Amino acid sequence: MDKDVAQILSDSANLKNALSTDEKFVAGIASSCELLNKTIRQNGTIYACGNGGSTCDAMHLVEEFVARYKRERPGIKAAHFMDSAVMTCWSNDYSYEDAFRRYAETFCTDRDVLIAISTSGNSKNVLQAVKAAKSKGSKVIGLAGKDGGELGTVCDIALVVPSGLTERIQEVHITIVHIWLELLETRYGLA
Repeated sequence: MDKDVAQILSDSANLKNALSTDEKFVAGIASSCELLNKTIRQNGTIYACGNGGSTCDAMHLVEEFVARYKRERPGIKAAHFMDSAVMTCWSNDYSYEDAFRRYAETFCTDRDVLIAISTSGNSKNVLQAVKAAKSKGSKVIGLAGKDGGELGTVCDIALVVPSGLTERIQEVHITIVHIWLELLETRYGLA
């Protein structure tokens, strides 16, 4: 058996097992799912943003909401802040640091939720999007890691993965996305 592969799998599983017994973390996932359900029921939109791998997580989240997860159901209104033409235009003409802010100012309303993803919790462009979304009345769910950084203090609900390893944080973030979808399709009857 390859010990390195086994150790990586074990480390990933151990983190998720530890979080499964963390009452505050589990309650945070459940309450964030309730917020998503409320947003969907009031015809709001779920927006998402992040950088690098977190961009991919935001896009994955949107794909699962709009298309489907496990069950046949109507699409859920969701969009990510990663249109390449808008991003490159705004970043070139102004700055990358406030490109997500522009999206939030343009689209977010008091019926919506922004899911802000930053493994460090300190991504400046994500933080600017959070502030702009909140100024428009949107609720914000933060997915962060490490100690949560600034993101952990400015969101309505912050789900902070207590790890310093980006890859472990991202693995838990996508698990949270799948938990939300599972609960929305079953517990909340969106299927």
